[in-house]
Amino acid sequence: MPLSERRGKVLITLLAILTLTGCGSAPPDGPGREAEITQSTLRPGWFGGYLDITLFPVLPLQDLPLQGAVTTVLSFISSDPARPCEPAWGGFYDLDRASDKLDLDSQLDAFRAAGNDIAVSFGGQRGTELAAACTDGDALVRAYTSVISRYGLDTVDLDIEGAGAADHTAVERRAAAIVRLQAERPPDDPLRVWLTLPASREGLTPAAVISVETMLESGVDLAGVNIMTMNFGALAPGETMLDAAVAAAEATHRTLAAMYATAGRPIDAAALWNKIGLTPMIGVNDVEGNVFTLADAEGLNSFALERGIGRMSMWSLNRDAACNSAGQGQTYSSAASDCSGVDQEPGMFGEVLANAMTNPP
Repeated sequence: MPLSERRGKVLITLLAILTLTGCGSAPPDGPGREAEITQSTLRPGWFGGYLDITLFPVLPLQDLPLQGAVTTVLSFISSDPARPCEPAWGGFYDLDRASDKLDLDSQLDAFRAAGNDIAVSFGGQRGTELAAACTDGDALVRAYTSVISRYGLDTVDLDIEGAGAADHTAVERRAAAIVRLQAERPPDDPLRVWLTLPASREGLTPAAVISVETMLESGVDLAGVNIMTMNFGALAPGETMLDAAVAAAEATHRTLAAMYATAGRPIDAAALWNKIGLTPMIGVNDVEGNVFTLADAEGLNSFALERGIGRMSMWSLNRDAACNSAGQGQTYSSAASDCSGVDQEPGMFGEVLANAMTNPP
């Protein structure tokens, strides 16, 4: 589809949102909407924190503080810079090398033997997602398949952000590959596909809308859309990160309702909440003044349980500890990769966000 036509479709979607919800940012009032949400019989969602397996010092799976059986989202598979159609962890370790150097395969065997499971995330902020680098559709399917088969995956996460989100050819190539992958699975063993996308208080970004829209048009059965509730920019006086995250979730719900209706696949409010995921960046974010606290985490978990959110994640399990005085990041002033930047006990964000959300995906 030409870019101009696709931009036109985004405008149509946004107009549909205004038609369904009115011009204000508040959700529509009335007993019907509340009944749809509160009468849902859908199960609570699942929790899966992101774990950057290429970050040093390495955080082994068996060292994670766990709250019952969980699904950890391993990140990130991207394109090998030298071989664009070959998957590599962080762009550095192909699958065999990850087994040799990171002991990944053995870790996964032990992790699953303890009753846990994994999902794998493709893309991320720094790497080049496979669909953006690999222009051969058949080779792209083989690349995804090699990861899915190697790790026995039922759930995959496509983290589409940065330049990759605006690459419309890659968006279409990705959707075509996912349709093929889902079609190859038996009905009793489906491939669950989550899109992880940037959002603001107003909901999904225009590029994120195109990613969802293309998946729906291509026939992909989306398990859900996981929004990154982080880096919101300057907060208003008295506004918390929880307030901004809830606003983003409510706006995303309205956006998705309009998109599913436009695609001829309408979905009721409660079922749609179950197709939404929330991923805060715990502690100090990349934007100055954006600090997601343990109180924010408790509030977001309560919101998720009330609405029937389908997934809760966080960035990241590597960061779920206080920074120490031995050079771990910079406390309270900038985001570190291996600590949160706030006072906490190890694993506390995971414990709070995972509360009552430990069903398998």
